[in-house]
Amino acid sequence: QVQFVESGGALVQPGGSLSLSCAASGLTLGDYAIGWFRQAPGKEREGIACTSASDGSTDYVDSVRGRFTISRDKAKSTVYLHMNSLRPEDTAVYSCAADLIHRKCAAFAGPIYRIYDYSYWGQGTQVTVSS
Repeated sequence: QVQFVESGGALVQPGGSLSLSCAASGLTLGDYAIGWFRQAPGKEREGIACTSASDGSTDYVDSVRGRFTISRDKAKSTVYLHMNSLRPEDTAVYSCAADLIHRKCAAFAGPIYRIYDYSYWGQGTQVTVSS
């Protein structure tokens, strides 16, 4: 059974940093593009960062580019999201999932990205940015 478990969420002050983990079991992490997503109250879930299986390339949405970094540790079957310069608008439930269609990240701003290509959603971890 495939399972993703996110952890690391916390309450952090604006300008602070936080690292999230996404531990995968039941699949070979290196075979899939993995994405981080977030959903704020009253808003739709949005993809924010992706790491490719094919060439290690990454993609970010503009709102987090330069502040967030996605990485993967194949030996630990874990994908990380390192977040710096956090803002109150980053407050959301963060979750990870695997792209079952593409081994290379479909750019979030591009024509082929579809959130429905992702599966094996975890329960998510809460990140709250507030003073």
